Amino acid sequence: MSDDNTLSVLVRTSFGKGAARKIRANDQIPAVIYGHGTDPQHVTLPGHETMLITRRANAVITLDIEGTTQLALVKDIQRDPVKQVIEHIDLIVVRQGEKVTVEVPVHIEGESAPGTIHVVELNAVELEVEATHIPQNVVVSIEGLEDGAQVTAADLVLPKGASLVSEPETLVLNVSVPQLDLTTDAVSDEDGEAAAAEGDVDSIEDEERSE
Repeated sequence: MSDDNTLSVLVRTSFGKGAARKIRANDQIPAVIYGHGTDPQHVTLPGHETMLITRRANAVITLDIEGTTQLALVKDIQRDPVKQVIEHIDLIVVRQGEKVTVEVPVHIEGESAPGTIHVVELNAVELEVEATHIPQNVVVSIEGLEDGAQVTAADLVLPKGASLVSEPETLVLNVSVPQLDLTTDAVSDEDGEAAAAEGDVDSIEDEERSE
């Protein structure tokens, strides 16, 4: 594991919204570590370094908790809905070689057959992987796929050591030919036919008046 994923953290003893605001004002992030039957441990993370690490999904961090080292997986990140700054992080204790269940993003590569489009139905797939070898994504190639082609979770080529947790029949994406919207044309045709019919009636009435 890269040293770039090591953070020095402090044990937190003050709680509540007021304390959390003070922590964030100091460019730090309140967090809680739990798992493996241990009591939840409240800590404070360095803001900028944590933000850089958590740009990657399912980041595993080596925590230096006042001299004690602990591996932890970023399980949940709470952000301000407007400013999008990190407000709180949940971390789960992991161990070297231990397997965890995580959602891994699906990454699409290539282009489907000319005249077709692909629609992604599943943006991430659930996998069981080693905590220290979590893949950044699962690559799906759509190169040359024809109209009607579908890719399910069972079709995915998984990284070495990973196993599928999502239902195998779950649809990941499908390929199709875009359908033209003929509604406007159909309405125009109906209006034209109605107008023509109305014109025929008017002509008949005119002829009857002239007689």
